[in-house]
Amino acid sequence: MPGAARPALRLERAIMAGTMGLLCLITMANVVVRYFTNISFAFTEEISIALMVVMTLTGAAHAFVDNKHIAITYFVDLLGPRGHRIARGLALLAALVMFALLTWFGTRMAWDDFRFEVTSPALGIPQWIYTVWLPLLSALIVVRILGALRRWRAGSD
Repeated sequence: MPGAARPALRLERAIMAGTMGLLCLITMANVVVRYFTNISFAFTEEISIALMVVMTLTGAAHAFVDNKHIAITYFVDLLGPRGHRIARGLALLAALVMFALLTWFGTRMAWDDFRFEVTSPALGIPQWIYTVWLPLLSALIVVRILGALRRWRAGSD
């Protein structure tokens, strides 16, 4: 792994750890308050969902660096080395198309939320603050997939 990629990977790990920590704190606070007061902080669900999206997409980007993403390989394992390599390339291309589309349509959705001043249902803050993370992190995944495709073409994957 090149030296320039290491700080980015550390940043991704920090983002994943930070979002997981925030999720745990929000959930724990909600449970404690509900236990002692029988009142629920319903607005925390909105924040938790946004944090889960950030954590999931950051984790997916990180997984493409080390080829550690989820893969069902039963049929691919039945192929020889050449078939395995072709299947890996096809899987990377399919993921690239999917996340490129997610970047495109996510950008349009975030722009519409901004343009039409959509507010979130529970907190009433601008919805684009939540939706902007979808295209940004999908674009990060596209960059990571392009790196994986480069390694695949070079035969080092």
